[in-house]
Amino acid sequence: MTPPSLFSTVRYVGRIASLVLLCATPHRALAQALPEPAAEPAPEVTPEPALKAGPPANDPWEAFNRKAFKFNRDFDRVLIGPLGRGYMRVAPRVVRGRVSAFVANLAEPRTALNDLAQGRLRAAGVTTSLFVINTTVGGLGLFDVGGKLGLERHQGDFGQTLGRYGAGSGRYLVLPLMGPTTLRDGAGRLVDMMTDPVSMATAGGSRVFGPVRSTATLLDVRANADGFLRALDDAADPYVMMRSAYLQNRADMIRQARGGVQVLPDFDAARIEP
Repeated sequence: MTPPSLFSTVRYVGRIASLVLLCATPHRALAQALPEPAAEPAPEVTPEPALKAGPPANDPWEAFNRKAFKFNRDFDRVLIGPLGRGYMRVAPRVVRGRVSAFVANLAEPRTALNDLAQGRLRAAGVTTSLFVINTTVGGLGLFDVGGKLGLERHQGDFGQTLGRYGAGSGRYLVLPLMGPTTLRDGAGRLVDMMTDPVSMATAGGSRVFGPVRSTATLLDVRANADGFLRALDDAADPYVMMRSAYLQNRADMIRQARGGVQVLPDFDAARIEP
């Protein structure tokens, strides 16, 4: 295959990945909340995570949401799931770790931008330092050198920024292909997409970078969330389980932005190793 045709193939796959990523992206926070696997697997695994009591669900559109949730789950079974599990089969854990580091590094500028918008100057400085160190010394983010130096990574988005200043989450909503969100977080997601510093900085550059980033993000997000998404199949009510996990994670992010203590749900039972 000649280089031009190879690049055309990468761009084509990247366009598909960009569409599919819309469905996988809402699970990113859930995937990153999962704990690291233990050295030795537990002898018994309860399939459904024991979620602690979270914020009450403002879900007056539940009938529509359940239909959209079912559509997304079917879409995942047909397309996203096979892609993610195929990636997990062919890529060794060390390779997946490098991809995760690369994807996380590209999200740092957006996080830093929201840290500044939230008035968290120290957090913005840490995030900026992580991005600069990992992009340079860490080989374009493939290695988390900043983390080894004691700089702790955290998440940040515009939905969190709105919550930092008192905006309520609004109604819970599940969108076809885009997954779970709330009115506040859905609006925040649009702002993040339009103001992403990396996308803006690379808009006039190579046409390969965007598809490569989308593909890497898709595979990383789906692989990391595989345990939780598989656990949904064994839940008494997968819709309620997803809703509870999503709302708890978002409430925790708002709590952190306001200076509170991180309180994550117990996802131990959802970790199912490939």
